[in-house]
Amino acid sequence: MRCPYCQNDKSRVIDTTHDNRGGIRRRRECESCGQRFSSYERPILATPLIVKQDGTREEFNREKLAHGIRISCAKRPVPASQIERLVGEIESALQRMGRAEVSSRVVGDMVINGLKELDQIAYIRYAIVYLQLDDLQAIRKEIDRLLEG
Repeated sequence: MRCPYCQNDKSRVIDTTHDNRGGIRRRRECESCGQRFSSYERPILATPLIVKQDGTREEFNREKLAHGIRISCAKRPVPASQIERLVGEIESALQRMGRAEVSSRVVGDMVINGLKELDQIAYIRYAIVYLQLDDLQAIRKEIDRLLEG
């Protein structure tokens, strides 16, 4: 593993931990400069193509998904680690489906369910766009549903 500080190829593993999604986090120390850094390994499984509402297909893009969730969570007390966890859970769920194509609606439903548990304001922000809540009455109904449940 190349050191991100001095670009040396020699580093030694100090600690290894496994996560519940099959990934491995390794704490490393560069043998040249002595700096410590972490690397994360996860298996590369095929993710399905995402079928958009207009019928077009595009590759699953983890960064695009994370970006959309980050926008919903902007200025909210949601740690980056929780956003990354949600993105990882969605990606893992899509891979476990074992299908070649998945509707964008499936991904959106996973995001909205995850945000509902993570932060209610972020959920409402995402729901306004995802559920096409285009007037205050529709937004109020969604907030009332959230408060009831």
